[in-house]
Amino acid sequence: MVNVLGQMSEGYHWDQRVLFDQKWKKFLWRSWLFRHIPFIEFVLAAGSMALGNVKPESDFDVIISVKSGRIFTARFFSVVAFSIFGWRRKKLSHRESATDKICLNHFITEKSFQLSPPHNHYWQALYKNLVPILGEPEKINYFWQANQGWMEQPQIYQNDLRHQNQKFGIMKKFLEIILGGKLGNKLENFLKSAQIKRIKHGLKNDGLGYQPRIIYNDNELEFHPDTQRIQNFLQNQKN
Repeated sequence: MVNVLGQMSEGYHWDQRVLFDQKWKKFLWRSWLFRHIPFIEFVLAAGSMALGNVKPESDFDVIISVKSGRIFTARFFSVVAFSIFGWRRKKLSHRESATDKICLNHFITEKSFQLSPPHNHYWQALYKNLVPILGEPEKINYFWQANQGWMEQPQIYQNDLRHQNQKFGIMKKFLEIILGGKLGNKLENFLKSAQIKRIKHGLKNDGLGYQPRIIYNDNELEFHPDTQRIQNFLQNQKN
């Protein structure tokens, strides 16, 4: 069955399709904020929104591509912007309410377009179904090309009604001009030091769960402290 927002698989109950549509409408409305954050190149919807297994309490996972050398700056502005509106998931643990919050848990640059292993069936299913919501199709295609080596079905960009924002805002361009040179380099180094310190402190307090995927460097920031849901997905696939 095809609805107004994209392709739905057969077997969905009516209430789940309604929930799926409602979630997407709210997600797309909140994602406009990415258009004004400096150094972001494109944004992809991930997690349950991409796979189509949304629940009432689901949050909004995203993969955010940013300009090389500005990953900590882009993360800082993303955190500030979505926190101001109350749309950011504040903690990585599952003890806090994450309903309809943006989960800023994966930033990449061109050097980290290819997903780090292991490349299991969960990641193959997820990357096959990632939904562009912001950015130029050419850059998004370059991302998928970088992952074709391990994906069972190589992906290419296709028109999608959910990809509503291909252009960026004036504020983003202004900030990139101001922070594109030496001042931006100093700010990036400062934010890198401050964020890594905070990341380590947060991971120490919250702890790590099942087979965590934690990466924080100049090319990638990935925070999946507990991948039990991935293991559950793989187990369901076997059954």
